[in-house]
Amino acid sequence: MTLSLESTPVWLGRFTKVVAFSTLMLIFAGAMVTSTGSGLSVPDWPLNYGMIIPPMVGGILYEAGHRLIASFVGFLVVIQAIWLQVREPKRFVRMLGWTSLGAVIAQGVLGGMTVLFLQPHALSVAHGGVAEIFLCINVSIAFFTSRSFLALRDRKIDHAPVAATTALVVMVYLQIIAGAVMRHLGAGLAIPDFPLSFGRLVPAFTSSAIAANFAHRLGAVLVTVALVVAISQAMRFKQLRNLAIGLIAVVALQIFLGAEVVWSGDPKLYHALTGASSVKHAAIISFHVVTGALTLALSMLLALTTRTVARQTAPAEAGAFVASGVTA
Repeated sequence: MTLSLESTPVWLGRFTKVVAFSTLMLIFAGAMVTSTGSGLSVPDWPLNYGMIIPPMVGGILYEAGHRLIASFVGFLVVIQAIWLQVREPKRFVRMLGWTSLGAVIAQGVLGGMTVLFLQPHALSVAHGGVAEIFLCINVSIAFFTSRSFLALRDRKIDHAPVAATTALVVMVYLQIIAGAVMRHLGAGLAIPDFPLSFGRLVPAFTSSAIAANFAHRLGAVLVTVALVVAISQAMRFKQLRNLAIGLIAVVALQIFLGAEVVWSGDPKLYHALTGASSVKHAAIISFHVVTGALTLALSMLLALTTRTVARQTAPAEAGAFVASGVTA
C-alpha cells in the first residue's frame, strides 16, 4: 500500500474543503431564518411565491436566501459525489460522498415539510439536527481526502484518547440538539440573566421554556467537562495539539456569544418577534449557532485524527472505522 495509490487528486481534495465550508455557511443562513422569525415568510415550497427568485424584501430575504444557498450547496454535493466516485481511490470515501448526497436530499425534504406543515417543533428540530450530521459527513470527507490523513497513518501513537474525543463529539451534538429545541420553543431568553438563572444556580421550573433554556445551559457545563477531559489528554500528543488549541479558542468564543445573546437581549421583543429583538441581535444568535457547528466540526476532526493515529493493539480494535475504510 503506497501513498500514490491512495492519494486523492489535489483539486478534488480542495473541492471537498469548499463543500465543508459551504455547509457551515448554510447553517449560518438557516440560523438567520430562525433568529429573525422568517421561517414562514415564504409560505410555499419548493418555489417562492411561485417564483425561483422572489422580491428579496423583509423576511423573504432570509427565507428565500436560505433556500437558494441550500440549492447551491446541494449542487456542490452532487458534483462532489460524482467526482469522488470517478476519481477517489478509497472506497469508503466514495460511499461517504453518496451518503452526503442522501443527507442533503433529506435535509431539503425536511425543510420543505417544516413550511408545508407550518413549522411543527419536531420537524424544525429534526431539520437542524440533520444539518449538523450533514456537516459532519462533509468534514469527514474533507479529512479523508486530505494529504494529512495519509501522513497521519504513519505516525501511530499509544494511548491515544479515542474514547474521550469520541465522547466529546457526542456531547457537542446533543448540546446542539438541546439548543435547537430551546430556539424553536422561543425560549432563548426565558432565563434573562447569565451566568445565574433568575439569580440562582438552579431556577424554579415554572414553564417548559425555562426548563429547555436551563437544559441548554446545563448541557454547556457538561460539554465543557467533556472538553477538558479530551483536551487534557490530546495535548500530550503533538499530532493532536493544534486541533485541541483550536477547540479551546472556538469554545471560549461560543461561551462569550451565548452570554452576549442574554446580555444584549430584550425578552419582550424577543418573544414578540419569535427569535430576536433586532437584526443585530439575530446576527449574534446566528453566530452563536454557527460557532456551535464549528465546535462540532473541530471535535469531529479531533476524533478522526485521534482514531487515525491510534495504534491498534488488539484484534478487537482492528475494526475501528478508519482502519476498516482504509483497507477497502
